[in-house]
Order: sequence, then structure tokens, then C-alpha cells
Amino acid sequence: MSDLTSLTIAEARAKLDAKEMSALELTEAYLTAIETANPLINAYVTVTDDKARAMAKASDEKIAKGEAGPLEGIPLGIKDLFATEGVHTQACSHILDGFKPSYESTVTANLFADGAVMLGKLNMDEFAMGSSNETSYYGPVKNPWRKRGSNADLVPGGSSGGSAASVAAHLCAGATATDTGGSIRQPAALTGTVGIKPTYGRCSRWGTVAFASSLDQAGPIARDVRDAAILLTSMASVDPKDTTSVDRAVPDYAAAVGRSVKGLKIGVPKEYRMDGMPAEIETLWQTGIDWLKEAGAEIVDVSLPHTKYALPAYYIVAPAEASSNLARYDGVRYGLRVPGKDIVDMYEKTRAEGFGREVKRRIMIGTYVLSAGYYDAYYLQAQKVRTLIKRDFETVYADGIDALLTPATPSAAFGIADQDMASDPVKMYLNDVFTVTVNMAGLPGIAVPAGIDSDGLPLGLQLIGRPFDEETLFALGSVIEKAAGRFTPDKWW
Repeated sequence: MSDLTSLTIAEARAKLDAKEMSALELTEAYLTAIETANPLINAYVTVTDDKARAMAKASDEKIAKGEAGPLEGIPLGIKDLFATEGVHTQACSHILDGFKPSYESTVTANLFADGAVMLGKLNMDEFAMGSSNETSYYGPVKNPWRKRGSNADLVPGGSSGGSAASVAAHLCAGATATDTGGSIRQPAALTGTVGIKPTYGRCSRWGTVAFASSLDQAGPIARDVRDAAILLTSMASVDPKDTTSVDRAVPDYAAAVGRSVKGLKIGVPKEYRMDGMPAEIETLWQTGIDWLKEAGAEIVDVSLPHTKYALPAYYIVAPAEASSNLARYDGVRYGLRVPGKDIVDMYEKTRAEGFGREVKRRIMIGTYVLSAGYYDAYYLQAQKVRTLIKRDFETVYADGIDALLTPATPSAAFGIADQDMASDPVKMYLNDVFTVTVNMAGLPGIAVPAGIDSDGLPLGLQLIGRPFDEETLFALGSVIEKAAGRFTPDKWW
């Protein structure tokens, strides 16, 4: 890693403003790092070298004129779920082969308007369906972290595995990501990075390939809490093209980093103490509680009684919405087309070849739970459970709790092609056990690196906030970050 690629966004912006380096020099450093590392890590599915250089030159001109934006000259990686005008956008699926949109997603447009430079598109689980980044048409991403003394490849988590791995390996200064059931927070926790899923409606979903529309939310993955705050400030906005985006002023989130947390009430939900939870996760959680206590926060035991129903309800609601959203991919207007004897045969062959195994599984589950005779028994019931989960959080927050502290994942990163996981999809789904409740309730959640396990792998803690109170999460997250320190993997690539 060059010294330039080890800079945080805040540090890089300061050096750019002081003319200690140029945006082009910074971009070239990242492009060189990608050229060396990407064949091994597989974080990028497309590198936009020429576009990145042109954007960096434009940033240098703006900096020279004193017209720099908040992210001027900062090289970012963009998850392949975000539409980028004229650039590969395939949600890492075979069915979208060759698709290059003629429009820009609102989130990326916001970032580029603030001066960010696009390095390329990042690998991900196909259509964001997965917890390990192994369902991508472009192959799995490798976690930059390895167990101490081992050369075995580990997963970076999913679905935003390319985003998390590229940030951890210093192949971009920060990355966009999305979270439907934990797809920002889980990979952040498994790679020693910071990831925040903001409140539903805080960032526009327009121009982002849909998985489950009532759950999907964009957010950043970054090196530290301050960088995550800087990125979210630029990503968030109201958008007339997305009626679920909320018309609220976007705060300066970075101003909350380092703010006192004295007097805040932090809830510890008893239902998150799962049977069979590894002792290291339990110890990490207690350590996080102690750090927040030392910073002046009050710790309160709370109950979220419907937590145990969250995962099964999520795996009804999310596939149902996916089944509906993915019906548009038929081989007629764009992407893959497999010829057939008639139009129905063409649809069937295209979808059979275009979708991967996990996507097909979820489409079939979703179609089943929405079908006549099963809609009331499954989908309607799951939506009622979702309402109860949301009410649990509302009750806790009404009692004066400011945020909740929980583990982010049930374990550290596991191996690529882990037979235990591969043979049992439910085991893979259980990776989201601590994160799905946040999506079901539409709340903000942040994962912050909090420790290293006995194998030398990073572990994260999760903070869950009140609606649109991301600032408190950044303040609390910075307490954990300061106490735990920052973690970087030993370079093997």
C-alpha cells in the first residue's frame, strides 16, 4: 500500500486542500493498488481508469479555483447495484449482461456533485442476495483478512462484500453499499471496517437495482467512523423520484463524531443473547458495554420480545418483494436473451440461464408465499410480525433509551466454499440474525470494529438508533472506535 492509499477521507481532503498532493496523484495511487491486488481479491468487476483520471483532473481544477466540494478528489468504489451512466451496471448477475444505463442513480449523482472520483464498480452477491459474496456471477470476493498463520481464503461477508473488501485492502478511500437485511453492517464487521445503514428513506433508492423495496437502503462503508459520517452527509437527500425518501435536512454528521455521550441511555436487549453464541462474541459485547459506561453512558437491560420471529419473517417479506421486483428481467429490452421457440420459451430460458441458484431459490420462495392460498398464511402474517418488531423498538425508545448495543455478527469471517454453509442455506441466512430487525423496523444501524478474535480476525459491534438519529450512532461509534483502535489486515496480496 502506498502512503497515499492509507489516508482516510478526512486526511486526504486536508492534504488536497493544502496542495500537498493532487487528486490525480491520489487516484493514480489507487489505480496502481487495484491493478496489483484485484486479480487476487476480486473486489472490482469493472475499473473505470479513464473516467477516474478525467474526474480527478476536473477536481484538481476546482481545488485550484477554490471551488472544492466536500468530497473533491476523493476516489470511491461504487457497488454494482447503483446505476452509473454509461458504465457496467449488472447487480453482478448474468441476466443483466452488457447493461450500461443512460442515467445516474441519485446517490452516485450526489457523491459526484460533491467532487468524488469513481474508480469502478464493486463486486457483490447477485442482486444483493447473499451473506458471503459467493453468489456473484463474477465469482467470490476474498476477504483481505486471513486467520493467523493460515493462507485459506475467507469470505468478506455480503452482499456488499466488494465494498467492504476494497475499503479494508485500501483499494478505494470509501465505498457505496446497500443494506436489505444486514448487507452493509455484516461485511463491515467481517473486514474491520465501519458501515452504517441509515434510516429507511434517508437516502434515495432511485437508480439502485431493487431487491426488496421496503427494506433496501443505501449507505457507506469506510475506514473509520468520521469517514462514514462524511460519506453519508453527501449520499443522503430527499428525491422527488423516490417517494419513500424523506424531506428532512441532512445534518453535518461528521460534527457528531467525538461528541460527548454522557447521560445517554444505552439499551442491551436480552433477546440478542442467543443460545450457542460464541464466548468471544459475548466477551466483545461486554467490553463494548464497559467502554460506553466509562464514557458516561447509562446501560439499561431492555426486552425486544418479537426478535425471535424477525429472521423467519424477513425471509418471507424479502423474497416476496424480490419475486415481484425481478419479474422485469425477461430478456426483451436489455441484458441477456436466450432464444426460444416462442416468447414464453424465450422468457423461461433467459431467466433459467440468467439467474444464479440463490436468486432462483428466493424468487421461488417469494412466488410461493404470494400465491393464492398461501398469501394470508405467510406474507400477511409476516407483515403483522414486522409491525410487532417495529413496536418493540418504539416501546423501548419511548422509555427514554437513546440507542441499543448488540453484536454485529454471530462469528468472525468463515471460509469461502465452507461446506457447512454451502449445504444448508438456513445456516447462511443465520448470519443476518443480529441485523434483520433493523431493516424490518426501518431504523439506522452502524457496525464498528471492536476487537480481534483468537484467530486474528476482526469482530464488530452494532449500535441501533432512533429513526433519523444517525448522529447519536456516530457519537457512540466513535467512543467504541477510540477504545478499540483501528484494525488493518496483514498484506498478502
